[in-house]
Amino acid sequence: MFEASISPAIMNIVSMFYTREEQPLRMCVFLAFNGVATMVGALLGYGLGHADSPHIKTWQLIFLVIGLVNFVWAWVFLWVMPDSPATAKFLTHKQRIVAIDRIAGNMIGVKTKTFERGQALEAVLDVKVHCLALIGLACGVINGGVSNFASSLVRGFGFSGIYATLLQLPTGAIEFVVVPLCGLAAGYFKNTRCMILAFICLPPLAGLIGIRLTPLSKRWSLVGCTWLQYIVGAPVILSWNLLTTNIAGHTKRSTANGLWFVFYAAGNIAGANLFFAREAPRYFSALTGLCICYGSMVVIAAFLYVWMWAENKKRDRVYGVGEHETAIEDGFRNQTDKQAKHFRYAL
Repeated sequence: MFEASISPAIMNIVSMFYTREEQPLRMCVFLAFNGVATMVGALLGYGLGHADSPHIKTWQLIFLVIGLVNFVWAWVFLWVMPDSPATAKFLTHKQRIVAIDRIAGNMIGVKTKTFERGQALEAVLDVKVHCLALIGLACGVINGGVSNFASSLVRGFGFSGIYATLLQLPTGAIEFVVVPLCGLAAGYFKNTRCMILAFICLPPLAGLIGIRLTPLSKRWSLVGCTWLQYIVGAPVILSWNLLTTNIAGHTKRSTANGLWFVFYAAGNIAGANLFFAREAPRYFSALTGLCICYGSMVVIAAFLYVWMWAENKKRDRVYGVGEHETAIEDGFRNQTDKQAKHFRYAL
């Protein structure tokens, strides 16, 4: 329950410290360390799984070790990490001004503690928010299914329980490498976020088709197809970046972030219920559902690209091109992307 606050907080912090071009890589590095956590968790599970004590059960020992690490780091984070450039203790007054000036070009303004109902309502009715929330739902379904049943899939391919846990190591490595590469590409090539999001859905979709069609005798091929499902972190982080760069107005952005995570959480619940024990080891119903999710994300990303591109062209035609300074001023007046006529969407 408390873990749910981490990702929305990181999204807001990154959007307040880094420019539009810098955000994709930073966010991807953040999520990529989920891959490191997967690898460390697999090693801990494998190592502590061999512990034999009459005083404590193995699963209790694992929870205590991971819980202690989180507890200690939470205090370090609370002491060191500022919530905006204006409160950064490690910056001088001049450096804080420079930091705020750097992110002025994002056209989304700075943090405010005032809740505005109109902005919240605008977020609920915004087509972009609907599209990104649906992507969040699809990502949640995939994550809920894969995170809960990847080990079951691997065991069904003929690997023992504790060895199946160890086989999660490559999944972490894949996430750690692929997710930052997507962020690097999105930051380097202008207006490619939607296209990269759609493209990165294709390898795991191919992996699902591979699990469906590959004979059970080819167990390493099946495991490889399962590993591809851990690329889901890339569309997750790219949809976060589309949220932070294309939603202006602090209340609207916070509401949109909250809606994304509500849909993502709902997807996790649904994804865990797509796997039926009677369909082991291939879980045909689940594979069909996950394929639909990946296909939907490709279609939604393409639609979102076209919609924002058309809106940018319309605003250029009506309000003119090159009003960058006006857009910055609109952002600092806490106007939303809809209200700020000189705001331009990052595709």
